[in-house]
Amino acid sequence: MLGRSEPQGMMITVVVCAALATVLGGWPGLALAAEKGAPAPQAGPKKESRAVIKTKFGEMEIKFYSDLAPKHVENFLKLAKSGFYNGTIFHRVIPGFMIQGGDPNTKDFAKRESYGQGGPGYGVKAEFNETPHKRGIVSMARASDPDSAGSQFFIVVENSFFLDRKYTAFGEVVRGMGVADKIVNLPRDEKDNPKERVEMTVTVVE
Repeated sequence: MLGRSEPQGMMITVVVCAALATVLGGWPGLALAAEKGAPAPQAGPKKESRAVIKTKFGEMEIKFYSDLAPKHVENFLKLAKSGFYNGTIFHRVIPGFMIQGGDPNTKDFAKRESYGQGGPGYGVKAEFNETPHKRGIVSMARASDPDSAGSQFFIVVENSFFLDRKYTAFGEVVRGMGVADKIVNLPRDEKDNPKERVEMTVTVVE
């Protein structure tokens, strides 16, 4: 009985292999991969969206940290695609620190007293992470409530590590930091509002 079982198993193996060879023959790449034991081809890495902030002083390009602050990145991209940021200004500038923008109130010249108080009407839950607030980092402004970030963001012009793990860093300027340097050094009033309007247009690049 044992003598018969071995040839029978071998016959089944031969039949299966023949069938596989016939099927794989129609796809040379798959047949070669199966023959060499190589992994099947995989799709390339997904490209991340970026944003370009255009001002009269030039452009700043932002790459996002989707893995560290996915909800904040999603929110920023949603607002940018809807045109929410277009026509807003950098309403707060502090040399040696940062420039801040993204307040819809700044679209209205008559609402100067309310600059810095506007938002999209909702808050985004904090996503504090280990990203150091070094020069070029893009982070979300907020009130005392950690989950109060909405649309206002700031760009760090000088290392500000005292902000680490207290504000949600969600991106980085990879081109155009010289533009931020020009904006941060504009003449400003006692509330750090620049005396010169610097409007922005934000475009998402897929």
